[in-house]
Amino acid sequence: MIIPAVPVLAQSFGISPGTAAQTITALALGRFTGLPVSGMVLDRLGTRSALIAGPGLSCIAAVLAAAMPRFSLILALIFLVGVAESVWVIAREVSGIDLTRPDQRGRVLSGFHGVNNMGLALGPLFGGLLTESVGFRAVFVAYAACAAVSVLIGASVKSSPPSHIAEPSANSGWRLGALMDRLRGLRQLFHQIHPNLRATYAVLVFATFTSFAHRMTAQSMLPLYASSKLGLTPKDVGLLFTISGLSVFAMILPAGFVIDKVGRKWATVPSTGIPAIAFLLIPFTESFFQLAVLVSFLGVSNGLSLGSLATSTYDVIPAAARGRLQAARRTMAEIGGVSAPLLGGFLADTFNPGVPFLAYAPLLVLSALLLAAVGRETLER
Repeated sequence: MIIPAVPVLAQSFGISPGTAAQTITALALGRFTGLPVSGMVLDRLGTRSALIAGPGLSCIAAVLAAAMPRFSLILALIFLVGVAESVWVIAREVSGIDLTRPDQRGRVLSGFHGVNNMGLALGPLFGGLLTESVGFRAVFVAYAACAAVSVLIGASVKSSPPSHIAEPSANSGWRLGALMDRLRGLRQLFHQIHPNLRATYAVLVFATFTSFAHRMTAQSMLPLYASSKLGLTPKDVGLLFTISGLSVFAMILPAGFVIDKVGRKWATVPSTGIPAIAFLLIPFTESFFQLAVLVSFLGVSNGLSLGSLATSTYDVIPAAARGRLQAARRTMAEIGGVSAPLLGGFLADTFNPGVPFLAYAPLLVLSALLLAAVGRETLER
């Protein structure tokens, strides 16, 4: 909801548009920072506590942001919203897993991520209407109200039992010894996975990294390629992303069926293999129609990946450590999402906007091959 309010923030506080856009950076950085926190909260306190704490902290931070007179303070509070959202997101996934049988996980998580994408699509429209009619502060108030409702919903959810596994070390901070302790702790968590499934978890982590990397590459590089190489207008570019969004939405039910009835790998392998083919072909497109066809296939692959990678991960990891191990997977995903546009922008400036697609295609091919050859089918029949 905050995206359409960015220009108004710049005018209200007398700052540059680029500085105002750092609200999005602060939110993303908060989400990234909050992922390790989310895993610990979930495993130590259970899902109900996380479902209350996440939106509760978001609500308080948003209310304070609505009243802040300085932009720097708003940035700090948006960072806290990002941290709280990470706790919230992981807890929602685990709650859905707790309520369903293993052969229903695909449909539940596919539906969850599909509805989440609808919120991401409608949020900017709602935020723009609020900003125009009331002001940018109304966006924070509306978000706080949504978070408050979510606190009540979270309080009604039956909590999963928290983990009581002792931490490997109490050492904290950012000194080398503390960082090494954290790495050893993550290694111990990894060894809680059944030996036959550890390679599958590692492959799923890598696949999630490449999945986020290819999505962010498409979002950041496709407009550049479409405008500079094909001469498409902003309206044409917007239509391309609409086509992609409709393709994702259309895959919610089919993807859930494939994941639960056919096999997890029948969704995970195409979710990385199809983008690899599309990325190899995008730099050679010569018309809007050709690019639209490839973008629709990217939407189909995104739809297949919505719940399949998460479902496969929950099949693999033990219940006692699923919060932290799932947070570790999502952390790698966020690293891919942040680094891909940076490298893509460098390649586009150095060569041309079609090169980033060719550069990332081998990673997608490797991901698909590893999922097919190394990853195990985790659907129990």
